[in-house]
Amino acid sequence: MKITVVAVGKLKEKFYVQAVEEYAKRLSRYCRLEILQVADEKTPDGASEAAERQIREKEGKRILSQIKDGAYVIALAIQGEMVTSEGLAERLERLAVDGNGHIVFVIGGSLGLSDEVLNRADWKLSFSRMTFPHQLMRVILLEQVYRSYRIQSGEPYHK
Repeated sequence: MKITVVAVGKLKEKFYVQAVEEYAKRLSRYCRLEILQVADEKTPDGASEAAERQIREKEGKRILSQIKDGAYVIALAIQGEMVTSEGLAERLERLAVDGNGHIVFVIGGSLGLSDEVLNRADWKLSFSRMTFPHQLMRVILLEQVYRSYRIQSGEPYHK
């Protein structure tokens, strides 16, 4: 299985980079992981809703350009479905059994995802109703994907 994470913006803090590298190393025994970063747009203070929508659309075009045809797309969105770690593990396992060999997780920028990206998504997933920094969300996502593989394998980690 190939897992791609398409994320808006670069990791800036060293501790986030190290955490992502650690989970990428751990995941290498379960899947092929690819992390793609697309440029984020600067959001001016006091930007109007129209300006924010334009920013999401620009970032959305960059995201969509990284998604290959046939990939199963999971958009991380606050309005998405919330599941347990076991539920995510079951979903990922079912996708693999159903022949989905490429899963793309999408993490938006500070303003979220464009309607075009949300419409392209096969599933919208929410980790919480709270908002997290997109840099931290990469770490949380990779940890949960790693946890999913451990759960699927019956390995001790998820308790």
